[in-house]
Amino acid sequence: MAKKEYKILVSQPRPVAEHNRYTDMEEEFGVTFDFRPLIRLDGLDVRDFRKQHINPLDYTAVLLNTRVAADQYFRICSEMRITVPDTMHFYCLSESIAGYLQKYIPYRKRKVFYSENNSFEELLPTMNRRPNEKYMMVVSENYNDEVIKMLGTHKIQVKPAVMYRSVPAEWRADEPFDYQMIVIFTPTGVASIHNSFPDMKPGDKVIAAFGQNTVAAFKSYGIEPDIIAPSPEFPSITSAIHNYLSGNNKK
Repeated sequence: MAKKEYKILVSQPRPVAEHNRYTDMEEEFGVTFDFRPLIRLDGLDVRDFRKQHINPLDYTAVLLNTRVAADQYFRICSEMRITVPDTMHFYCLSESIAGYLQKYIPYRKRKVFYSENNSFEELLPTMNRRPNEKYMMVVSENYNDEVIKMLGTHKIQVKPAVMYRSVPAEWRADEPFDYQMIVIFTPTGVASIHNSFPDMKPGDKVIAAFGQNTVAAFKSYGIEPDIIAPSPEFPSITSAIHNYLSGNNKK
């Protein structure tokens, strides 16, 4: 790595756990991760949600990839006057999301499952042991369907339930943008970067993109991401970033 400070912008909230994959990489490579969402999330009105003809009680399990998704699920249920049954199962992308559920429900290991490495693929053995489970995944309006497609290849059908919208949040002109790498998870995040920095060219920053929709959004602006996840080799964005930094560190 170069001797000057290597800063990486991650367009998500900081992980709840004090020690995580990002802090591990900071210690290993001497880089700095800054966490800042590039989108504003607006909850879908119940009337708009009903247009999808989805009844949350028709499903026995919910997939949650963020704490925001958890908030929106319980908000929609509350506004629809639905009581979430004790039998509902929750499959979470991380331990921090699973722990966050204690805000809404008593935490029980038999009903809450989570990935150790931020990958729903890791939960496949648990899902396969429950062949009668009916899955719903809480998503945003312009959601990334990579997880749903991946589970479908394993004969696990998941119903996407749009419960919130992602709106680009622009970077203020008086704020420094001195990052060597930016990590983006959604097409809305890509739009935020483009709106704030329309003159950004390929090679200006190292670009890490999660999901094919995010990759396609970058390509629509003429930018080819340097780091892409998920992939068979790198199921999580953190594993892909670690691989990049490992190779770069050897140069």
